[in-house]
Amino acid sequence: MNLNRIVESYREDIIRAVQELVRIPSVESGPMSGMPFGEGPNRALEYALSLSESLGFRVGNVDGYAGYAEFGQGDKTLGILVHLDVVPEGGGWTYPPYGAEIHDGRIYGRGTMDDKGPAIGALYAMKAVMDSGLKLNKKARIIFGLDEESGWEDMEAYFAREPMPDMGLTPDGDYPVIHAEKGILDIAIEGSFAADDCISVCVDSITGGHRPNMVPDTCTCIFQQSSDSEKVLTHLKSFNEYSGYGLMAEFLDDGRISVTAGGVSAHGSTPEKGKNAIGRMLAFLSTLGLGSSAMERYILLLNDMLGTDTTGRELGIALSDEVSGALTLNLGTLRLNRNEASAVINVRYPVTVSGEEIVKSIENAVSDKGAAVRVLGGHKPLYVPEDHFLIQSLKRVYTEQTGQEAKVLAIGGGTYARVIENAVAFGAQFPGRPELAHQRDEYIEIEDLILHTKIYANAIAALCTD
Repeated sequence: MNLNRIVESYREDIIRAVQELVRIPSVESGPMSGMPFGEGPNRALEYALSLSESLGFRVGNVDGYAGYAEFGQGDKTLGILVHLDVVPEGGGWTYPPYGAEIHDGRIYGRGTMDDKGPAIGALYAMKAVMDSGLKLNKKARIIFGLDEESGWEDMEAYFAREPMPDMGLTPDGDYPVIHAEKGILDIAIEGSFAADDCISVCVDSITGGHRPNMVPDTCTCIFQQSSDSEKVLTHLKSFNEYSGYGLMAEFLDDGRISVTAGGVSAHGSTPEKGKNAIGRMLAFLSTLGLGSSAMERYILLLNDMLGTDTTGRELGIALSDEVSGALTLNLGTLRLNRNEASAVINVRYPVTVSGEEIVKSIENAVSDKGAAVRVLGGHKPLYVPEDHFLIQSLKRVYTEQTGQEAKVLAIGGGTYARVIENAVAFGAQFPGRPELAHQRDEYIEIEDLILHTKIYANAIAALCTD
C-alpha cells in the first residue's frame, strides 16, 4: 500500500491535530503535583497521549515528565524524539500566538514549527506505516518531551525509567539531514553591588529577555528617583538620532524614569538574525558617562564584552571549525537590581572545541573586571559521520520524496538527538524556508507539513524493515 496516499487521506486530521495542540499554551511554568513542568506542558502531553491512543498506539505516561506512543515488534527500537513545550510567545504577533489560525495555506502560532507541527506529522507518519500492513522487524516509538526549551530534565527522567532506543530521529531541525550540532553552554556573568553605590546616573533595575536561547525583543531600565532625568532624556534623544534604535521613555507614577528598548527575536542558535534589545539598552547606558561604581563598571563590562556582538570576539572565543562553522553567542537575559545582576549568554561552540575551553576563556576575560562566571547548563556537541548507515538511509529517503539532492548539515541548534547514540535531527524545516522558531508570527506551511509526514512515513518504513 502506498504510504504517501495513506498520508494524504489523513490530511484534514493532521491539520486539525496541529491546531488543537498549538492552542494549548505549553510554556514551562512552576511544578505542580504530577506536573513537573506546569499545567501547560502537562495539558499538551495529555492531548498527545489521548490522540495517540485513539490512533491505535500503545501509550505511556512517564510520571508527567514525558510520554510515548509505539507500535511494531522486535528487539530493537527506532526512537522519534519530539517536544511539546514552547518558548514564551513574545509580542508583536499579526495573528494570535495560540490561535492556530490558517491564512494563505499556513498555520500560525507558537510551536507550529518548533516542534508541535513536526511532532504531529511524525505521529501520523507512524500511523500510516501501521495502517499499511508492512511487517516491521523493529518497534517505532515516538517520545513526547516537555522540557526541551529549558533544561532537558524530561529526557533525564524518561531514560531513567525507559529503555534507550537503538537509533533515533528528531524532527526538530532542518532537512535534509543534520549530522553535526554545536555544543551549547548557558553561562551567567554575575555582579554584586552596594545598594547606594552609584556615581553618575543611578539605575534601579534592568529587565531584559525571556530565555537564554531567544534573542531578546525587549529590555527595560528604570532609573532611581535621584537620577538626573534631564540628562537621561537629553542623551536618549541624541542616542536615538544616531542609532535609529527608537528607545522609549516614560515617567512612572512615583517620578522614576523608565526607558524601554525594543528588538527582534530570533532563535539563540542564529542570533545574527535578530536584533538584541539588551545590547541596544547597554549601548544607550554607556553613553551616559557612567562612573567607576561596581554597578556602572558591570554595565560597561557587558556593553564592551557582549553588547550586540554574536561572535564572542571580545571574550576570546571567536572560534570555528570546518565541520560545524563558527561559534555564536546570544546575550539572552539580563536581570539587575541595586544589589546584584546576572546576564545569561547562550553559546553555541564548534564540535571540535571543548566546553571547558570556552568557560576558561570567558573567566579569563571578565574575572579581573569584578564579574563572576557561573555555568548554568549545557550539552556536548553531536557529530555523526556522513557514511553512517542512518544518514545514508535518510539521505536516500529524502531524495526519493523530494527529488532534491540530500546534503548533510551542521547547525548551532541543540536537539534531542544528543541524548542517544545513533541519532540525528531529520527535518522538519525545508531548504529555502525562513527561520521561524522562537520568532513572532511563527507558522508552518500546510504543504510542508504533509510532505514532512510523507518523508517520515517512508523513513520509518525504511529503518524498521531493513
